[in-house]
Amino acid sequence: MDINLPAVHAELSAAFARYEDALVHNKVEVLDELFWTSPHTVRYGVAENLVGIEAIRAFRAARPSVGLARTLQNTVITTFGADFGTAMTEFRREGGTKLGRQSQTWCRLDGRWVVVAAHVSLIDLPHP
Repeated sequence: MDINLPAVHAELSAAFARYEDALVHNKVEVLDELFWTSPHTVRYGVAENLVGIEAIRAFRAARPSVGLARTLQNTVITTFGADFGTAMTEFRREGGTKLGRQSQTWCRLDGRWVVVAAHVSLIDLPHP
């Protein structure tokens, strides 16, 4: 299997960047577009377990649209073949006391990259 083919890696990196922009600017329609429209899609969050695209959409519609800005660090995007990949990143919010971790599983379906599974968690920042 080919790992991180340059063209495929660039495509998934662009999809990930588009997702991040949509997330911090609360572009719900873009977020919906970037998730697999399926009852099998899973998003486990900090305080919620969402199974199926309808549950994910309902969560997004109800969440506050303020305080979404964040800074990413240690982002690792890996592609496997031409149609599958993962995106892992850590994030911090200004003034926050937690380190966020986000994992996404992406698949190319019907010619476009979509998240088929995601997980978000928080841990305490280490004290210096």
